Amino acid sequence: MSKTPVKFTIEEYLTYNDGTDKRYELEDGVLVEMPPGTGKHEAIITLLLFQFLLEKQRLGLTLEARPNGTEVITKKQLRRPDILVMTKEQAQTIEKTSAVLQTAPLLIVEVVSPESVDRDYNMKMSEYAEAGVGEYWIVDPL
Repeated sequence: MSKTPVKFTIEEYLTYNDGTDKRYELEDGVLVEMPPGTGKHEAIITLLLFQFLLEKQRLGLTLEARPNGTEVITKKQLRRPDILVMTKEQAQTIEKTSAVLQTAPLLIVEVVSPESVDRDYNMKMSEYAEAGVGEYWIVDPL
């Protein structure tokens, strides 16, 4: 017998706490657990974030690059990209609230892992485009 998953609204998701430190994305109203990345996955994120910060400084930009703690609302989903780059104004809107962007960031970067290939190449690509994300990069170490 299969069990029908509980459906969450975005508002319910934002206040959800299962008492663990598990991380989730909301996909079609269902919580999808995002397990910790491998060491290689995290090293790639760190390298890219460091490079973004160096370029920001070199070019004197006011953009903000954030690793995988800031979420993005697409049409019906909440996604937690590996890296996103947003404007200073967007960063100010989440400074004292949950780190959930209501507007599309300039850039989203996803590092592909074995369990996320279809999600990163297909689902997220179309979701981010529909939400108005300026650029979507896929880093595929596989």
